[in-house]
Amino acid sequence: MGNIVLIALLILLVGGGLYLLKSRADTKQRELDDAKADARRWVERLGGQVMNLTGSDTASQQAMADASERFTAAGSQMEQARTKEQARQVTQTAMEGLYYVRAARQAMGMDPGPELPDLTGRGRAGQVSEDRDITVEGHEYAASPRPGSRTPHYYPGGVVAGRPVPQGWYSEPWWKPALVAGAWGIGSFLLMDAMFSGMHGVSPDVTNAAYADGYQDGAAADDGGGDAGGADDGGGFDSGGFDSGGFDGGGFDGGFDF
Repeated sequence: MGNIVLIALLILLVGGGLYLLKSRADTKQRELDDAKADARRWVERLGGQVMNLTGSDTASQQAMADASERFTAAGSQMEQARTKEQARQVTQTAMEGLYYVRAARQAMGMDPGPELPDLTGRGRAGQVSEDRDITVEGHEYAASPRPGSRTPHYYPGGVVAGRPVPQGWYSEPWWKPALVAGAWGIGSFLLMDAMFSGMHGVSPDVTNAAYADGYQDGAAADDGGGDAGGADDGGGFDSGGFDSGGFDGGGFDGGFDF
C-alpha cells in the first residue's frame, strides 16, 4: 500500500512539474506573440508613411531617408525576433522612424500628427532650444530647434551609447559613429559641452555626462608618468591610454492614423 502511495505522489510531482513548465512556456509564447503583434502594428504604420510621403526640400528628404532606413531595420529585426525583448526593440526602431516622419512633415509645414510615446529616452535628453554655432578642433557645427539649409539633419532625441543626445536639427549627424560603434570617440565630450552648455532646453545630464567623459579621458591621457617608482626598483612608467513585416502601404490623408 505504501508503494502505491509513493508512486502516486511521484506521478503527481512529475505531472505538476511538467504542467508548470508548459504553463511557463505558454506564458512566454503569449507575451512574445503580443509583443510581436504590437511591433507589427507600428512597422505597418511606418511603412505606410514611408511609401506615401516624399520630402520636398533637403531637410524633409533627409528625414524621410532616415525614416526609410528605420523601416528597413525594423523589418529585419522582426524576422529575427525570438523573445519579447527583441520584439520590443522592433517597436522602438519603428517608433524612431515615425519620429523622423513627423520631422519631415514639420519641415514641409504640414501637420505632424499626434504625439508619439517616449521609448528612446527623449525626455532625459531634452531638446535644442536655440540656434548655436560652434567650432571644435577646427570643425564647424550648428544646432537649431528648426530645420534649415545649415541644419538639415534631424535627431529625435534619446540615448546613444549610454549618453543622452537632445532632439533637434543639426548641421551633420555627429552622433552616428557612436550609434553604429556603440561607443563615443575621444573628443566627443568637447563637442557636446560646447554645443549644449547653458542651453535651457537641454537636460543637465547631457553636459554632465560629457564632462564626466572628458574628465576620464583627460585622466587617462595625463597618467603618463605618475608612477615613478623607487630607486631600488628602477622606477616605472605607466603610459596610460585612451578609451577610445510587411506593411499595408495605406495613405494618411493629412495625418497619422493613430
